[in-house]
Amino acid sequence: MERFGQVGNRANRRRGEIEAVIDGERRILCLTLGALAELETAFAADDLTALAARFSRGRLTATDLVRILGAGLRGGGNLYSDEEVAAMSIEGGVAAYAAIAAALLEAAFGGEAGVETMGDGRRQADIGQTGVGLTGVGARDAGAPSNP
Repeated sequence: MERFGQVGNRANRRRGEIEAVIDGERRILCLTLGALAELETAFAADDLTALAARFSRGRLTATDLVRILGAGLRGGGNLYSDEEVAAMSIEGGVAAYAAIAAALLEAAFGGEAGVETMGDGRRQADIGQTGVGLTGVGARDAGAPSNP
């Protein structure tokens, strides 16, 4: 069972899906080709390589998180605008938002885009322009699924 708020196992990781409890409801998120195209436009990335490079820097703003989660929700069949996503709550606050975004990017790109692994195995998600740096927030710390 994945841990984004104690959810079941509806997500198909082979399709790049993750499952998370957002606004009190279990939801499937997936960065489909359309969702990735949406993110390319939002981040003015020339291609998927540029988009992956953008996320692999390990610095995400609150707006970045809204865009990533919004695209993932829409890719998973949940029709919400970015404004609606920005108003949603996730248990665990900003650390949980970052962990969900990191898991979604990892599922799509097959690595850990947006999250830097530190030498001791902890993860660091840096939430850029918000002024909040989340050092040591790992998958287990924020309720994200851990990799065996």
